Amino acid sequence: MIDTHAYDGAPEAEFRDYVALLKPRVMSLVVFTAFVGLWVAPVAVHPFVAFCSVLFIALGGGASGALNMWYDADIDAVMRRTQKRPIPSGRVTGGEALGLGLGLTVIAVMMLGLAANWFAAGFLAFTIFFYVVIYTIWLKRWTPQNIVIGGAAGAFPPMIGWACATGGISIESLLMFALIFFWTPPHFWALALFMKEDYHKAGVPMLTVTHGRAVTRRHIFGYTLVLAPFAIWLGLTPVGGPVYLAVAVVLNALFILGGWRVMRRNEDAAIADDYAVEKRVFKLSLYYLFLHFLALLVQHWVGTW
Repeated sequence: MIDTHAYDGAPEAEFRDYVALLKPRVMSLVVFTAFVGLWVAPVAVHPFVAFCSVLFIALGGGASGALNMWYDADIDAVMRRTQKRPIPSGRVTGGEALGLGLGLTVIAVMMLGLAANWFAAGFLAFTIFFYVVIYTIWLKRWTPQNIVIGGAAGAFPPMIGWACATGGISIESLLMFALIFFWTPPHFWALALFMKEDYHKAGVPMLTVTHGRAVTRRHIFGYTLVLAPFAIWLGLTPVGGPVYLAVAVVLNALFILGGWRVMRRNEDAAIADDYAVEKRVFKLSLYYLFLHFLALLVQHWVGTW
């Protein structure tokens, strides 16, 4: 299923191609949420230890990306938005991606254990396993709930950051997990509404493919309703406060309103304006998560001052 040999006549790989294997845009979210989880924790961490911890969490995220691209090379070759990735385009072989992913996994886990603590390192190892084995290899091609259950992998980084500082788990880190976990389905389903054909061609059982767009629209709205209480609850914990709560209330009101508008749309109207509403909600979802975690940072700095 996975070709580990370079394509004949394929361009020679450049450094940026190996960087692309690490999914740098996804890694940036991993780095930011892990940093916030570490920095707002109630235990002071030396800046150098914090830097090393976030660096090795980032390497672990990059390892997950490389292993995901290795296994999903056949799907990526079919989907329009992924055809130019390093493996489908022939610039990097599957074997190279596999080797890079496994090597970075070992380095990231071992070095995080030495830099922070072994609980955090074990948590990072479990996260990589969950993303690659549970989500990529098993859930993604098997169930329309792939993005729901598999979304846990993307929600673990702030908990790992928190664990780097405290050596454990708390209600605050669990709520940061919940914020990302319940945000993931409406974020990806909004994308899937105007990218359905890609998933259909690749045989990925996204909810839009298995149950249709109308059901997907209802699920998006439902998850925005489920998400909001967890976002507000986080603001009532010791890491929250008035700054965070103000941001959370506004963003969740906008997200619920966007989900409502998506649910009320029919396909004829969506096609007529090229899914303009769905694209706006998807864009809002990108700002939603970033601004929540930025608000946690600002709240922490305000509280410290």
